[in-house]
Amino acid sequence: MANQKRFLWFIFIVLFSPGIEPSTTKEVIRVPVGVVLNLNSSVGAMAEKCMTMALDDFYAKHAHYQTRLSLLTRDSKNDVVSAAFEALHLINIENVSAIIGPPSSAEAKFVIELGRRNHVPIISFSATSPSLSPSHSSFFIRTAFSDSAQVEAIAAIVGAYSKWLEVVLIYEDTEYGNSLIPYLVDAFQKVGARVPHRSAIPPHYNDREILKELNHLNSTRARIFLVHMTASLGSKLFLLASKAGMMTEGYGWIVTEGLSTLLDPVSSTTMDSMQGVVGVRPYIPMSKELEDFVLRMKRFRFRKSSKITGVNLFGLWAYDTVWALAMAVEKVGIASRVDLASLGTGDRGQNLLEAILDLKFESLSGNFRLVKGQLEASTFEVFNVIGGKERIIGYWNQKKGLSRKLNGAAELDIRKTLEKPIWPGYTTDIPPKLRIGVPMKQGFNEFLKFENNHISGFSAEIFFAAEKKLPFSLSYEFHASAGTYDDLLYQVHLQKYDAVVGDTTIIANRSLYVDFTLPYTESGVSMIVLTEDSERNSLWIFLKPLSLDLWLTTGAAFIFTGFVIWLLEHRENTEFRGPPQQQLGMIFWFSFSTLVFAHREKVVNNWSKFVLIIWVFVVLILTQSYTASLASMLTVQKLQPAFTDIKEIQRNGYKVGHQNGSFIKGFLMEHLKFDETKLVPLETIQDYHNALSRGNKNGVAAILDEVPYLKLFLKTNCSKYTMVGPTYKTDGLGFAFPLGSPLVSYMSRAILNVTQDKNQMDRIQSTYFEYFDNKPACEDQSAKISSEGPSLRVYSFGGLFIIAGVASMVALLMYMYHFLCSHWPALRTISSSESTFWEKLVEVAKHFDKKDLTSHQFKRRESRVHALDTPDEGLAAAPGANDMQNNSAGTHKIVENNLGHE
Repeated sequence: MANQKRFLWFIFIVLFSPGIEPSTTKEVIRVPVGVVLNLNSSVGAMAEKCMTMALDDFYAKHAHYQTRLSLLTRDSKNDVVSAAFEALHLINIENVSAIIGPPSSAEAKFVIELGRRNHVPIISFSATSPSLSPSHSSFFIRTAFSDSAQVEAIAAIVGAYSKWLEVVLIYEDTEYGNSLIPYLVDAFQKVGARVPHRSAIPPHYNDREILKELNHLNSTRARIFLVHMTASLGSKLFLLASKAGMMTEGYGWIVTEGLSTLLDPVSSTTMDSMQGVVGVRPYIPMSKELEDFVLRMKRFRFRKSSKITGVNLFGLWAYDTVWALAMAVEKVGIASRVDLASLGTGDRGQNLLEAILDLKFESLSGNFRLVKGQLEASTFEVFNVIGGKERIIGYWNQKKGLSRKLNGAAELDIRKTLEKPIWPGYTTDIPPKLRIGVPMKQGFNEFLKFENNHISGFSAEIFFAAEKKLPFSLSYEFHASAGTYDDLLYQVHLQKYDAVVGDTTIIANRSLYVDFTLPYTESGVSMIVLTEDSERNSLWIFLKPLSLDLWLTTGAAFIFTGFVIWLLEHRENTEFRGPPQQQLGMIFWFSFSTLVFAHREKVVNNWSKFVLIIWVFVVLILTQSYTASLASMLTVQKLQPAFTDIKEIQRNGYKVGHQNGSFIKGFLMEHLKFDETKLVPLETIQDYHNALSRGNKNGVAAILDEVPYLKLFLKTNCSKYTMVGPTYKTDGLGFAFPLGSPLVSYMSRAILNVTQDKNQMDRIQSTYFEYFDNKPACEDQSAKISSEGPSLRVYSFGGLFIIAGVASMVALLMYMYHFLCSHWPALRTISSSESTFWEKLVEVAKHFDKKDLTSHQFKRRESRVHALDTPDEGLAAAPGANDMQNNSAGTHKIVENNLGHE
């Protein structure tokens, strides 16, 4: 007993002797560290247990360390004020070197400010809001990933399913929920998606209020939702979403890391309601230490009654935070060689802060390395909730993006970046499933036909071809609509349908409530009417080749040319002389006889010959043209439209047909002012034929429709009907989507790729429309529709008449000039007389009427007369009596004939 007393006394002296340094006695330095948690939550309870285990594990491994952390835990009670009060108490009263916590971002916001003012590091493993940035608060350290780190991974998922062009955000109306939304919106815009709706749900909402908000979202076209909430509110949301029927086929749900079981375990009931959900969470590499830790936590749960429901990532980060802080405290203590408590508050906090930031070690959650005051996220897992479990379907990292394997190569095809998830409703069809409205048509099935929930026809083929050009796959189902096209399009505006596929015309008033793609075919509104053939049965068909103005012009030209020839020949040619009646007849006879080249009179004047040559050429052209036109009328059937002007039909009160359900009815009433009683709806091509063939009384006078339909009708009926009148411009046929739908731009680009592929378009068109192929445009080619007037117009021969007229005038002027010059003395005497103007004019006419004895023809004939009257003295013998009598008789006859012509 005495020896024991001496030994204890010796130990007392050694330990408390002032001459001995603490280092030689290995005295342990206690460093107080504050901890602020919500101890009433499962996360708070789990974090407290993890930190306790971390202390035990760390100092069991590092027993030689001189420093020991002393955790002073306080309850924040999930209240911002309580958290700030406890933190202030720890700083001022307990004089802590650092504070771990508080758990929520809202609580951390105030505590971080207290730490900055007092130079106390605030280390949070759960305040992940991007609004809390270590770069903005010098004494704030986040030993966790920022929520913004997952944004690129989520955007990559949306980009992989490029058809998700609209994503609705449902988030918790707290600091944690609100701060991530701007990052998500920006990231979605980069991958071509937009956020049409946002729904902020406060944590205090009851089931009725949450269900009301979900029903409102369900009433919209929204089918893809992203949920950013904590587990407590998120669990309630998915239970109610399942109750609202929003966890069925056609819906898609994405969750952020906050709703992963790795981050915050949820109940089995909640997991059942989350079937088909896709989410992201940080990738945690499995290690022996992690397996051992998880096993110990499970033993603790089963051994004691606890609020801890499982291990999550926050627990791992809490564990790593204690290790990092313990390392930093030891580093600062060794470097200072003094008690940490003896340092000033500012120096102590700054040194501890720098020590933590410089730490690098392999932690329980992976590689612990702080970048700009927080953990750097490298890899995320993409999971799919199926059967109450989270199935990993891919990975994401900043270098490779999405890939199916952790270390797999990046996929160029975005459709192969992830394994096929199972979506709500236990289907692999990628949501959303578009509800496409299709017009029901009784006729013109070449354009569109709905049968057995499937569509066919030209418009359907264009849609299917364009769908294949999209950078993503579409999931859709067709719904037939028996109403008008306008009614069907308005159903898109009312959110009954997500699109309309069919032969829908793009017009201005429809664009007020839907957006159209680029047109896949041109169009326009025109009119077809019955044709008539009345030419070949006419008594006066021989007058048809030339129009009235050409007949009159030709007749005037004949008379004028005859008159000019008569003037030029009258004084020199005896055949153009005689009584006035004979001369007048000669003018008409000579000119019109040239029509058949039957004139026998010779012309002697050179100017007459010049005029006649030109005129004969004109006559030749006229006769040949007349013959060709008349032959065409008698041999080829030319059909004339019964009406060429819609106004004429309207004035006469005739009826007009239109395709039933199309916009043509409104066009006729609003733009052309037709009375509704005069409009007849028609369905099929046979209806068109029957209505037109019955005519004005029992049918219709015309049918107005779009050009593609009219071409299809005329393909087999062009011998009886024709397209006439102006074509009213429309923008063609296209597909319709809701206003502002991003699918419009994708589908428009796809349509361009299809329509610019000539081979593909030729194949589609020739399949449904024979008028696009190389076959004749009409099966009956015996008839020819005359689109212009059948008669030749004077304008077509204007050049010939001008040439003939100029030639005649030149010849006439030159002849008159010669006449005036050669007879000027006589004409001057007449003009100087005191007679009246008309008497002078008559004298000049009489002078012009005299024969021109100087003419070569008259001189030749006079010489012939003198030769007969004078005997040839050089004859060797005189003629006999009979010869003399015959010669004398012949001479007298010639003279008489000459005198007679004069």
